[in-house]
Amino acid sequence: MDVLKLVDEIEDVLENASSMPFSNKVMVDADELFEIIREIRIKLPDEIKQASWIKGERQRILAEAQKDADTILNEAELKLEELVDENEITKKANEIAEEIIAKAKNNAKEIRLGSLQYADNILLEAQESLKKTIELINSNRRELRGDNN
Repeated sequence: MDVLKLVDEIEDVLENASSMPFSNKVMVDADELFEIIREIRIKLPDEIKQASWIKGERQRILAEAQKDADTILNEAELKLEELVDENEITKKANEIAEEIIAKAKNNAKEIRLGSLQYADNILLEAQESLKKTIELINSNRRELRGDNN
């Protein structure tokens, strides 16, 4: 993530800055830090777009899983209708159709749950990353302003 690299760059600037005697304050090049902050502001929308893309991708995966499940269910129903003509075949068809429907429902449920979990994990990682970045930026801004709170 580019934003995290920029935050690392801010940390490097602060770590390499000249310290003030008898205090924990340092002297930094304000223009250099402002430039890095401007770059962060430019790159943050890209990371937000990426999170939106992940959300959209999650919706697409869910829709695709539902479509696959519907297709499997429709195929099972058609198969069942074809086999209704004879009694023995009808019994066997009912058993097979029930198995197919149960498998289709299980597959659809697994796909749906897996895609939800995957999307949630990706969004959580993005959220945590953005949260850490914002906390670090706020901390750095407070330190730049000389706030000790």
